[in-house]
Amino acid sequence: MTDREQPAIRVAGLGKTYRLGAFGDRPSTAAAAAVQWIRSTGRAKYTLFDALDDISFDVPKGEALGIVGRNGAGKSTLLKLLTRVTAPTRGRIELNGRVGSLLEVGTGFHPELTGKENIYLNGAILGMTRKEIQRRYDEIVAFSGIEKFLATPVKRYSSGMYVRLAFSVAAHLETEILAIDEVLAVGDAEFQRRSLAKMRDAAKHGRTVLYVSHQLQTVQALCSSAILLDRGKLVYSGTVDGTLEAYRNSFESFALAQSNPKNRPGTGAVRLSSVSMDDEFLKSSDDIVVNFEAPKAKNLIGSYFVSAHINNDQGTIVAQCDSRLVGKWFDPSEPQKGRLVIRDLWLKPGQYTVDVYACQAGVLDAWEGAWRFEVLPDLPYPEFTEPSATQNGIVFTNFDYEGAAQ
Repeated sequence: MTDREQPAIRVAGLGKTYRLGAFGDRPSTAAAAAVQWIRSTGRAKYTLFDALDDISFDVPKGEALGIVGRNGAGKSTLLKLLTRVTAPTRGRIELNGRVGSLLEVGTGFHPELTGKENIYLNGAILGMTRKEIQRRYDEIVAFSGIEKFLATPVKRYSSGMYVRLAFSVAAHLETEILAIDEVLAVGDAEFQRRSLAKMRDAAKHGRTVLYVSHQLQTVQALCSSAILLDRGKLVYSGTVDGTLEAYRNSFESFALAQSNPKNRPGTGAVRLSSVSMDDEFLKSSDDIVVNFEAPKAKNLIGSYFVSAHINNDQGTIVAQCDSRLVGKWFDPSEPQKGRLVIRDLWLKPGQYTVDVYACQAGVLDAWEGAWRFEVLPDLPYPEFTEPSATQNGIVFTNFDYEGAAQ
C-alpha cells in the first residue's frame, strides 16, 4: 500500500477499561494503602467498566469525521486515545501524521506561560521548528482575536479567551490530523462559525479532521462521514445522514436504559422516580407541561434544584429551564411532585426529547431521554404561505409587523 493509499487513522479492536474501586475513601499514604489491602485479604475489591470496547474503523486522509453519541457514549474517551492523552487497554491505533488537538479547556497549555510562549511551546511539542511557528504566528494571533493579551499568563484568561487561542493554535499549526472536542461550545456564535469554516477549509486542503459534538447540525455542516457510539460500542459507521438517522432511531433503547436509575449519572442522593407529559403530541403554540416526581431522600442535607432541557432531534438544546431562575427549590426530606410549565415556546414540527436533572453543587440525578414528544405540523400563524417563510430558525416566534404608508 502506497503512502497516499494509507489511511490517516486506523483503529482495530480498540478498548479502554477503567477499574472502579469499591472502597470509600482513597488511602492517602502507602501505609494506609497496605492496611487496606491486608484487610481485603489480598483480593482487590473493584469493578471493571468498559468505556470503549472493540472499536474498529479507518479514516482516509482529508476526511472530516464526526464522532456522535449521547453523554457517556465514549466520544471524549475515544478522542483522548486517538490523541495519545491516555493509553488504550487493548487494541491498536495507527496514526499517519502529527496530531493537533483541542480537547477541553485547560489541556495543552502551561498556565504560568504567556499566550505567546504557549504558541511556541505547542509548536515545539508537535516537532515544528521555530521558523515554522513564526511563519504561522500572525495568522494564529489574528484568528484568535486576543492580541492584547498575548503577554499575559494564560491562567488569567477567561474560558472563552482560552478556547479562542487554543483552537487557533491547533487549527493553524502544520499538523496532518486535527482533533476537536465539543469545547468550542464555550466560544461565542461568531467564533464558532469561523471555527467551523476553518475546519472545513482544513479538510479541503488535505488535513484529516476528527470532530466530537452534541450539536448534530454542526456535524452535518462540517463532516463528510461520521460514526455513532452508544455505551462504549461502535453501532454505526458511514455517511453523516445515516449516522444521524441511527442516532435518532437509538432513542428507544437509550431511554429504556436510562429509566433504570442505576444506569444514570449523578451521585444518586436523589433519584427522580417519574417524568411525564399529559400528551405526546402538541401544537406549536401549546404550553409544554412536564410532570416529575422524586421520593424522599434520606441522606441529603439542604434543598436541591431541578433543571430541564428541551432538545430537538438534532441534539440541540432548544430551551433550558432551571428552577433557580424562578426561585424554586425542593426539600429532600419530603417526597416531591413537581410541574414545569413552559409558555410561548413555539416549537417547529418534529420530535423533541426532555432531559431532567436534580442538582445541588453537583449533579444528583441526570435523566436524559426521560420523555419524548412530537410537535404537529400545524402552523400557529393566521396566514398560509410557501415553505420558505418558515424554513429558517430553530423555533417559531410570536411576532407582528406594524407600519403604514408615509
